[in-house]
Amino acid sequence: MAQIRKSFIMGAAAVALVAGSATAASAAGTGIHSGSATGPLFTGNVQASLLGTASVTTSLGGGSCNQSTMTGSVNSDGTGVKITGASFTNNPGPSCPGGGGSVAVSAQGLPWTGGNVTYDSAHTGGRDASMTIAGFKVKAVASILGGITCYYGGSVTANGFNADNASRPVTTVSQAEIQLNNVTVNVQSGGSFLCPSTATVSATYQLLGESSPGSGTYNQQLWVESS
Repeated sequence: MAQIRKSFIMGAAAVALVAGSATAASAAGTGIHSGSATGPLFTGNVQASLLGTASVTTSLGGGSCNQSTMTGSVNSDGTGVKITGASFTNNPGPSCPGGGGSVAVSAQGLPWTGGNVTYDSAHTGGRDASMTIAGFKVKAVASILGGITCYYGGSVTANGFNADNASRPVTTVSQAEIQLNNVTVNVQSGGSFLCPSTATVSATYQLLGESSPGSGTYNQQLWVESS
């Protein structure tokens, strides 16, 4: 039974790949810019791409997933964060390994709405901002025993770093980054009683803006500053 439950920890990773703690934040005093810290204000579509791997641990074990992309949109004052697309896979894959098997993860109930980006004038822990995503939910189906299902979701917040911040998690990438650092996420109702109730997640994403509305090309460097 312990091995069965270990297989579900990657579902928790998928829940929180671009998120963090369960603390909501106000977006007052926030300005999102493109190109530089003093560039034009940016309102539009964004894309988050996983850097490295997302790792998850529970009291029963751990696992990892190495490919994920999310797309969505945000307003220039940090309000209106919306996630419209999300994928979670592994190379080789597509399912992510964990606990003696694999788990296939899929987004549920898109779009996820009600989030925000908030400039952090205190630069807590070296960050420049926080990013909250609300209303998200994923389904995780384990490969063992014919497929057992878990659901994870909630409202979570990640740390945000500008491209020139020496404290950003991946210094070899000169883009805005968002990070989860040992964040706890919770299981949701509707799945098996074998699902772990909590998991601890660590992951880092780079964040880019769309070059022009509807182009599908994400190459705009983004910055979060005070308004």
